[in-house]
Amino acid sequence: MSGQWKSLPPPDSFHLEAAEGWLELGNPGEANLELDLIASKLREHPHVLEMRWKVYSQAKKWELAAEAARALADVMPDHPHGWIHWAFSLHELKRTREAWDILVPMAERFHAECTIAYNLACYACQLGNLKASLTWFGRALKLGGKKAVRSMALADADLKPLWKEIRKL
Repeated sequence: MSGQWKSLPPPDSFHLEAAEGWLELGNPGEANLELDLIASKLREHPHVLEMRWKVYSQAKKWELAAEAARALADVMPDHPHGWIHWAFSLHELKRTREAWDILVPMAERFHAECTIAYNLACYACQLGNLKASLTWFGRALKLGGKKAVRSMALADADLKPLWKEIRKL
């Protein structure tokens, strides 16, 4: 993430690094406490919002994760991560139709982003549209490499209704 956003200055950069360390150790609670030590004027910085999303998603706090991701999409609309994270969080909240509605328009904006195509395949499958799911999955295969994407899909319960078809690809 670049552009208008500069790196965080110390000591805020240290808190962000510490949060990442806590998260790697599997302790989202401590990671969140580190993020709370960042100056309030910098809490909307994309790096902080991205880390906040990671913290909440690891803790399975999907409502808060969705809020962080939405804020990330607001401050970085031309970067796919906020949109992907926001949709994924909604999907985890069993709000897959909303996730679909957020991500479909982003597929054209970020046409080379494999994760968007893959997630749309998952959402379409979960919404019962297997034909659309296979179409999106085919796009993900082209963007992300057949072997890697196929392997990931065969371990993804969201795509279980299509595992038989995916094995043939």
